Amino acid sequence: MVLLISGVIVFVLTALVFWYCLPSDGKLHRFVDTEWEPYVGVAFCSAVALGFTMILSGALNLAGAQ
Repeated sequence: MVLLISGVIVFVLTALVFWYCLPSDGKLHRFVDTEWEPYVGVAFCSAVALGFTMILSGALNLAGAQ
């Protein structure tokens, strides 16, 4: 159950941070066109994969516990 809840939290936090980094009012995020831009993309992709894996692992753990 802890894995499932933690995965949902990671997934929601990733979505919130991604939403915060989207362009607004014609301004781009400060990492755009810098050397850090690819790393930020990899971090988002890794966070989504981590959250999904934790959710799936938690759900399989709950299904096997019965």
